[in-house]
Order: sequence, then C-alpha cells, then structure tokens
Amino acid sequence: MEIKLLNEIKEKASKARKTIILPESHDERVLKAAEKLTKEKTVSVITLGDEDRIHKDAKRLDVDLTGVRIINPATSDKLSDFTNIFFNLRKHKGVTIEQARNTVQQDLFFAAMMVKENMVDASVAGSASATADVMRAGIQCIGMPEGISIVSSFFLMLFPDKNYSFADSAVVPDPDEKQLADIAISTADNHRKLTGEEPFIAMLSFSPKGSAKHEAVDKVLNATAIIRQKRPDLNVDGELQFDAAVIESIGKKKAPGSNVAGKANVLIFPDLNSGNIGYKIAQRWGKAEAVGPMVQGLKKPFFDLSRGCSVEDIANTAAIAALMS
Repeated sequence: MEIKLLNEIKEKASKARKTIILPESHDERVLKAAEKLTKEKTVSVITLGDEDRIHKDAKRLDVDLTGVRIINPATSDKLSDFTNIFFNLRKHKGVTIEQARNTVQQDLFFAAMMVKENMVDASVAGSASATADVMRAGIQCIGMPEGISIVSSFFLMLFPDKNYSFADSAVVPDPDEKQLADIAISTADNHRKLTGEEPFIAMLSFSPKGSAKHEAVDKVLNATAIIRQKRPDLNVDGELQFDAAVIESIGKKKAPGSNVAGKANVLIFPDLNSGNIGYKIAQRWGKAEAVGPMVQGLKKPFFDLSRGCSVEDIANTAAIAALMS
C-alpha cells in the first residue's frame, strides 16, 4: 500500500540531509535497509561492526554498501572518549572504568553515545535486540529532557483517508496518571511534527464520559486533567470510548460538546495491553500501515524496532527519525 504521508516524510528527510546510525549490521535486513536508504538518498547511513565481516555479508546478500560508513567500536578512535563519558554518567551506580569500556563497545551503547555526542542525528535499532536492551542504552546514555517523566513509544497508523498516532503500544506496561499524561503530551507533539496536523488527543477508556466508576477510569480522568494543566494549548478530552473518539456521529451522542470526540487523531491507551492489542487489530484487520514503534521521551531520537520488522519498516523508521532529530 502506497501511503502519501510516508512519501512526504521521505522527501522531507532527503532534504534535511541527516545521518542515521543502524548499529545491528549482523542483521541482513539492516544491510538491505542501509543500501535502500543510501540509494534513495533519504539519509546518510552509518553501521557498526567489523568491516571485513560486513562486506562479506553484503557480498553474500548481493547488497551494495557504497556510501555507507562502517565503524568498528572496538578499534574506533572515539572508544576512549566514550568510555570516560559513560563512566562519568554511571559511576554513581558503581560502574568501573573497565566496565564502562566494555559497555560502550556494545553496538547499542556505542550508537547511543554517537547520538549523545551529536556525531549522528538519530539511531534506529531493535531488529535483532530486545526492546529492554535498546531502552537501557538510550536511557543510560542519552537521558530524558526536563519535564518528561517516562520513556514511551508511539505508532503512526496510516490509513488511506486519515493518519493516527497510537500510544503507548510497545514500552510502558501500566503507566500511572502522570506518566500517562506525559505519554499523551509527547505523542501529540510528535504527531504534529511528523504529519503537520493539529493533534486532537483522545484519552481512551471503556467508559464514555462518566458512565462508569472505576479506578481505571479515574486514572484516565486524572491524566486528562494533568495534560490540561501542563499544556493548555493542546486539544484533549477523556475519558472517551474508541468509537466516540473517532466517529463524529457517535462522538456527538456520547460526548456532546467535546472538542475532540469524533475527530481524534492521537489515541492514548490506558495501558500496554490495550495499546498493543489495539494497534495490531488496526494493522491486521483494518489494513493500516503501522510505522514504529518510535521511542519518545529521550533528549534525542533513539528508536526501537519490532524484531519482526521488514526492510521497508527500517527504512521508514529511519526517515521518521531524521525528521524528529
């Protein structure tokens, strides 16, 4: 399915001339994505690992890595600098200088240090790594900006007639009300950045506008109040059921007077169960193009891929990372 927004993102990324690191060179999908991104001039690509091994893999796969820069963390002239920086970041946790050196030689951590030190604009990893490992490298090296309490994720869900952002569908199992509010704020800002659209945030629940009393509903209501206090510029409403959030006729019935009901494009799920199930239903039954997950809440873009991702998924995520850097 050809999605207009993805094409627009790729075009903007190409004009931005950003550099993205794809650290997991041992994954053949990464090498193929590096070739695709380079040939299409979407971004400049760096990958990590032993150069001889990578070129042998590329030859076996019939992949042309001309224009792709390869860095071996173990022999890089930045290894000493990265070791000292990471040691100073983590010595309060008991990390020794030797442990710091061993850690930053790992692909994910070396990539995170390159992002931190502005040597690249963003990192895209996770095709061959667990989400927890990607997040650990990002949080320990890059850190979170002031005012945001949680690292989370969102998916761009692209339909032929409308674009949505779903959160959190990949990272935070059970956010509290403050975390849920920060997830919504981060997602709204990123939705605007990527789509150019005004975000309309629906805080989703099983209850429509006070029809049920439950602690799960209270969490959504309290998170909505926090958003309104922290960011009065944002359009947000909750609690809303999914159909009231996205279908105008139902929104008017279930939430009359709401400035969001029926036109929501940022859908915030109350927990990871609902968020993950929701995006997969939209993807598999609704035939939406699911782009992501995109990690948010870090100072700089450090994205996590699904381990089931395709070459196209990696390339699309790299283009998005370029626009979010």
